[in-house]
Amino acid sequence: MRVLFAGGGTGGHLFPALAIAEEIKRLNKNNEIEFVGTRYGIEYRMREKLGYPLSLISMRGLPRKVSLNLLIFPFRVAWTVIQSIKILRRFKPDIVVGTGGYVAGPPIIAASMKKILCVIQEQNSFPGLVTRKLASHTNMIYLAYRKAEEYLPKRANRMLLGNPVRSSINSGDKNLAYEKFGLRRGRKTILILGGSQGARKINYAVLDGLKFLDDSVQLLWQCGEGDYKDVTERLDKKDFVVSLFPFSKDMELVYAAADIAIARAGALTIAELTACGIPAILIPYPYATANHQDYNAREIKKAGAAEVIADKDIDTVNPLQKAMTILASDKYEKMKSASLELGNVDTARKIALHIADLVQNKGEKLGDYHQG
Repeated sequence: MRVLFAGGGTGGHLFPALAIAEEIKRLNKNNEIEFVGTRYGIEYRMREKLGYPLSLISMRGLPRKVSLNLLIFPFRVAWTVIQSIKILRRFKPDIVVGTGGYVAGPPIIAASMKKILCVIQEQNSFPGLVTRKLASHTNMIYLAYRKAEEYLPKRANRMLLGNPVRSSINSGDKNLAYEKFGLRRGRKTILILGGSQGARKINYAVLDGLKFLDDSVQLLWQCGEGDYKDVTERLDKKDFVVSLFPFSKDMELVYAAADIAIARAGALTIAELTACGIPAILIPYPYATANHQDYNAREIKKAGAAEVIADKDIDTVNPLQKAMTILASDKYEKMKSASLELGNVDTARKIALHIADLVQNKGEKLGDYHQG
């Protein structure tokens, strides 16, 4: 089958698409895959490493303020739908898979117009604008959170499957991880994650919280490219075990070493942490679109797998101190069990199999499909 993926802008939209694409190729190596993106997103910066052809459209996100860009936005949508139709005519996909972000909208609209099968994988507990507006025009919405159902039309077909992650994400070897990052056996490892760009407020809160550490723990710290030099300089005179890195492509090893994590509440980060059974202290990014990280964090806390610190409270509730408290209490094992229970390592395969079934049956067997 021929599958066109539309989703990008950030890793949170691109990496789920790559995880599903990987499983589609595993189903049949002759399956053909192409991606649609823009030159403004991570998909363009990673174009040499994607492993799949990338076609570009000139879509941009919806402006949040009244401006000339807001006035021309409807015309931009119309033009990028036309661009998407041209891609559909050339590639002739059996199905279009949207994984969110503004780039997913025009190809999904074009597929619906051309009567081509289309599905959306929604990562967040509060669905993105594309999902909310186009849900009833797709053959299926694959949801990560039950809460997201509240924001969809009742007639929209949906399945609750979790977020897709790479099948290898929980396969890291702990001994190899300790060797790679220079960590010591016998100590609990606190993982600090800020994404590829880092999270400055988290980084500085961790620096302020170093006084709470003792020799029972060590830090594995992804600080991002922007803060790496500053954090390194401030760590030079500190006497504890810390492995600092700006970004790692070997995330399965990073997670293998971790006992607890401090992180933002992006959907992909949460999916990977729970797939590996890692309890978390989540600090939702307050400027995320529609405050979706706060929605995500609340759902994970409700399940018992995380504690949440509001970004505005990070100066008074130190995440390192909270991590130390959890590690020393009975609560840690309960949070670990809850995280493992939430984790889904086979979501990408389930979605790939359902996509293959849709294509094989041309969507005729669906009817109303509301799987909870």
